[in-house]
Amino acid sequence: MNSEHRFDVLVVGSGASGLNLALELAAFARVAVITKSELHESNTYYAQGGIAAVLDEHDSMQSHITDTLDAGAGLCDEDVVKFIVEHGRESIEKLASYGVEFTTQVGDAGNNEYHLTREGGHSHRRVVHAADATGQAIETTMEERVREAENVTVFEHHNAVDLWCERDIHGRSKRVTGLHALNTKSGEVLAFSAPFVVLATGGVSKVYLYTSNPDICTGDGIAMAWRAGCRVANMEFTQFHPTCLYHPQAKSFLVSEAVRGEGGLLKRPDGTRFMDDFDPRGELAPRDIVARAIDYEMKRLGAPCMYLDISHKGQDFIEEHFPMIYASTKQFGFDMAKEPLPVVPAAHYTCGGVVVDKNGHTDVEGLYAIGEVTYTGLHGGNRLASNSLLECLVYSTAAARDIRDRLHQGQMNEDTLPPTTPPWDESYVTEPDEEVVIAHNWEELRRFMWDYVGIVRTNKRLARAHTRIDMLQAEIIEYYGNTRVTGDLLELRNLAVCAELIIRCAQHRKESRGLHFTLDYPKLTKKTPKPTVLVPRRYPGTERRSA
Repeated sequence: MNSEHRFDVLVVGSGASGLNLALELAAFARVAVITKSELHESNTYYAQGGIAAVLDEHDSMQSHITDTLDAGAGLCDEDVVKFIVEHGRESIEKLASYGVEFTTQVGDAGNNEYHLTREGGHSHRRVVHAADATGQAIETTMEERVREAENVTVFEHHNAVDLWCERDIHGRSKRVTGLHALNTKSGEVLAFSAPFVVLATGGVSKVYLYTSNPDICTGDGIAMAWRAGCRVANMEFTQFHPTCLYHPQAKSFLVSEAVRGEGGLLKRPDGTRFMDDFDPRGELAPRDIVARAIDYEMKRLGAPCMYLDISHKGQDFIEEHFPMIYASTKQFGFDMAKEPLPVVPAAHYTCGGVVVDKNGHTDVEGLYAIGEVTYTGLHGGNRLASNSLLECLVYSTAAARDIRDRLHQGQMNEDTLPPTTPPWDESYVTEPDEEVVIAHNWEELRRFMWDYVGIVRTNKRLARAHTRIDMLQAEIIEYYGNTRVTGDLLELRNLAVCAELIIRCAQHRKESRGLHFTLDYPKLTKKTPKPTVLVPRRYPGTERRSA
């Protein structure tokens, strides 16, 4: 294997968590950032809202903790919530040190201070933002810093295939040694080796037909970790963002939670409000409640969408607070300063994922996971708005510190380095001759997940989905084992694994809690709620050959 493919740390994914970890380690280690598209293409880039942090003197850590626990429907890990909330100010200061320019205002004392907005579920204004394009400001700034870092090598258009691990006599993964990645430009599969691998691949909302996420969010890290022997938890909790723009060309355009936070009202097609019928907090109720209310009204009225109206705030206010949303929606023919925007719910955030501790450790030695790919215990049964970027920053900093300490302690010297990842062997596979099958399976998967495992579920729907995913998995495993890999095939394979995990977790939870709502168990269980944890079994036929 070429020497340039051996590093100290492999980072898979290039959102806020992956780039922050790379920057934290750049002075101490040789780092490779492997990303399957351009470096900036991630969920972070498209995040409009901001980062929740206690910065106002009238706010408190305890208030932020309480709001997070309330939104999480009894399933948050309170120690983790406290750990993350207490690092809020530090995370904002770190981004500012990279050069991120957050929106400011003149304070009462005449000094410049961060402008804080409020979003659903928050009892105070505590969301730091860069107008309505916070993610873009964070991602582009961090990308500049990463490209300047001498010790960081970026591999764009490289789609991770699978982790490579040393195994014990029982076939269980002992420690990670690297991974294989497909260069989607050349079609070559490369071997990467490192004593530390960090999964920062984001969530799996692309498993649903309608989503606010970019096309890259196909659950790659969750699926790879599962196949390597890591536990996953709480996959039944997919957050559906209540307000995506309803327009055939808009695809996945998100209308930020901050629009409701600044006074936007949800209305039926006849112009009447409805959120007060569902929750005393109205439009500021947590996302799961708002999404179900919109879904209910759409089904009750047979309407294709509901409407979000902030026109009463005036054009100057809207252009100042939401310049990107205003300009983008105008391109689709809507003037939000004069009329309501048509909106529908769409899959937005994966609240479960790979089980990790406070340093980002997974169940496999040397393998870390950070960001949306993980289950940390922060989000519980429902993510509080703008907590996700905070989690990315806090956990990537913690994981980087842990890796740095282990490097300094000499735990990975020349004598203890794991073996290199063997070259990829394609000597007995054929070229794919029926790629239309991949496209059809992709469409079928996302359609039945939307129909059977969406905002409202039943036992019958979940059973149907489980039957379908078992059949689909068998087809995909056979196809994968006999043909040359492509980007579409890898993503379909990972989506199918994650779909199965979502379905199994949903079938385990015999109650309605947080984002999981089932007509068969509409009430909360009387038992103390616990996370849904799945322990992996070996996937037959999914481990590929090596020379």
